[in-house]
Amino acid sequence: MIRPLARPRRKNPALRTRQPLLPPGARSRAALGLTAAAALGRFELQVCEECGAVQYPPREICHCCLSGALRWREQSGLGELLSTTVLHHSHDPFFRERVPWRLGLVRLDAGPTVVAHLHSGCRPVPSRVRVGVRLDKSGQGVLLAFPLDEVPNMADDPELREMTCDPRFRKALVTDGKTGVGQALVRALIGAGADLVWVGYAEPWKRQPGFAELEALPQVALVPLDLTDSRSVKETAAEIAGRVDILVNTAEVHRAHGIASRSGVESARAEMDVNYFGLLRLAQEFAPAMRARGADGASSATAWVNVLSIYALANYPPHGTFSASKAAALSLSQCLRAEMRPGGIRVINVFPGPIDDEWSQTLPPPKLSAAALAKSVIRALEDGVEDVYPGEVAEEWLARLRESPKTLERELSL
Repeated sequence: MIRPLARPRRKNPALRTRQPLLPPGARSRAALGLTAAAALGRFELQVCEECGAVQYPPREICHCCLSGALRWREQSGLGELLSTTVLHHSHDPFFRERVPWRLGLVRLDAGPTVVAHLHSGCRPVPSRVRVGVRLDKSGQGVLLAFPLDEVPNMADDPELREMTCDPRFRKALVTDGKTGVGQALVRALIGAGADLVWVGYAEPWKRQPGFAELEALPQVALVPLDLTDSRSVKETAAEIAGRVDILVNTAEVHRAHGIASRSGVESARAEMDVNYFGLLRLAQEFAPAMRARGADGASSATAWVNVLSIYALANYPPHGTFSASKAAALSLSQCLRAEMRPGGIRVINVFPGPIDDEWSQTLPPPKLSAAALAKSVIRALEDGVEDVYPGEVAEEWLARLRESPKTLERELSL
């Protein structure tokens, strides 16, 4: 039985905040393929194209036929738990603060026998388990064995919580609560168990539909936050940055223009000021405080979520300047991910397809609803992934980008 996660006590401000520690992060170049799959929530192992042997640990050549034709392929993860052990002492500083820690030896149906972190809901040996891959605090892919069936309080397992960003009992900031996406995310975070959700708003004289109902929720606290104003961001960060566990940046400006469809640079400048420079202002003010709290108890700072767009990966000419601003934000978020990793903070980039809002009303379906996007973000937090592609359009674009980026570019320009 998994002990339910207790609501954390109020922190004593006189006590020193525990410094973030990371598990060992060194990996070979071949092993980074496991991490790349984990970032998308997939469990993949190397498979030899010559003899079909499944490889683990990752390597440069096949252990059976010595072929170098190894390709990463998704696996079911099903296997048999052969033995278990509990670590009560460790020379590694990260695990020393987290013992006891369970490990298991699993023989996968695919062939290899692996050592995996062991979810406390797994049945005693011998039993069937499902091995998955998660990103640990250092951002590297590691194996974790789960019970085949859902068990009560499954997300409260201490080892699993170290590798995910579950909103339960945490405090979140949604940077723009006036949009449909922002409001849906606020409700989804509350539904996932967040203790408190700060909701940022700019231009208070504009009363958007649904904002009054959001304001009435007991878990919601409104904060003035204008991402185009450095002073506004700095003042809000001075008030709450030291308490934010999850930051979700939903603020954006979207104008349906290409380069030649409108003269002047005012619209493009407005998009860049929020979509790129707004993210930069947030990162400069909020990131240091969150990074310092990456090990602050069971409900530590854990995740930074950027709602970008699939247009950040391939420019869509009818929305060309918006695509360019999101591409710039993506590049900046990759820098932010590298800087937040030493604190154990996961940066999650969300790449939705067209959202069902006023700026995509001329686009044909399928379009993504705000509620569906919010659900994808919560799932990404609970699974601890890095990149999310919600919606049919985003999934199709991703597949076509992997197949031939130049072909997709030509198709989008027609």
